[in-house]
Amino acid sequence: MQKLRAVTLVIASLFICISSQVHAAGKIEVDIYKGEVATVNSYIFSNGESLIVMDVQRATSEAKKLAEVIRAKNLPLEYILISHGHPDHYIGMNWLMKEFPDAKIVVASEDIKKDIIGFSTYMESINWLDAEPTLKPKSKKNPNGFDYVANINVLDDNTLELKGGGSLKIETTYAPAESDHPTTVYVEEINGLFTSDFGYNKVHLWMGAGVTDAHIANWRKALVDLQIKYANLSPTVYPGHGEPNNVDVGLFATMVKYIDNFNRVIANADSKEEAMLKMEKLYPDYAEADFLLKNSVDFHFDKTN
Repeated sequence: MQKLRAVTLVIASLFICISSQVHAAGKIEVDIYKGEVATVNSYIFSNGESLIVMDVQRATSEAKKLAEVIRAKNLPLEYILISHGHPDHYIGMNWLMKEFPDAKIVVASEDIKKDIIGFSTYMESINWLDAEPTLKPKSKKNPNGFDYVANINVLDDNTLELKGGGSLKIETTYAPAESDHPTTVYVEEINGLFTSDFGYNKVHLWMGAGVTDAHIANWRKALVDLQIKYANLSPTVYPGHGEPNNVDVGLFATMVKYIDNFNRVIANADSKEEAMLKMEKLYPDYAEADFLLKNSVDFHFDKTN
């Protein structure tokens, strides 16, 4: 009888331990850091035991603020997920790596890693990285530079697990659009779709250098496809740029209309100035007209006219 009681107590103790571990992990929650530079959004995923951050801002000054938000969670940062190879989403990774040395920088594909290395090499060649010297690539000339090859890891599959429970489902099977190799993330537990740069909310779309007519057509198709794919789920949509709160799949239709308006304005305007005025009249409350819209108009008007 005493042996039976002992065994029962051991089983009960194990059950209590397991229950407390499950409870500690909890439900996945998302904190949002809204960057001021380039209107970039960073998303911090937490399950009460560990953290993942998705995209890390355009400037180290913003990354420092993001790091404070992460640190305030008092949980270990496991992964720094970079969604695609545009610098407004990865410049902050060096600062976060220093602040959270146990965190691993990850991307969803080898192509995204190559995009990041290629863009950084280009920026260094035209001195754009003088403002962000810690991101200058490691080389024979600069042996203490950022080691993109060693520091960026490629995920083995399309799921990123949070330590303690919960996962991010990653999708990369998209044609080149706003970026050459875009990533989206879906978190089933909270029914949240994180679009990265497929999604712009009340911000002019980047259709400047590198975003050809073919890229725009792919982007438009992907938006239509995303709206159809997620129509029944009705997830909360978290855009890569712009206001991230209270957004649903209706954002995709709004963006399709924007693309159609942009193409029409570019085709019919007699000058860049006219195209700018027409787009600003159509979208008076959209941010980044002086940079995103201007560069988009310059690039496509020059090709069309």
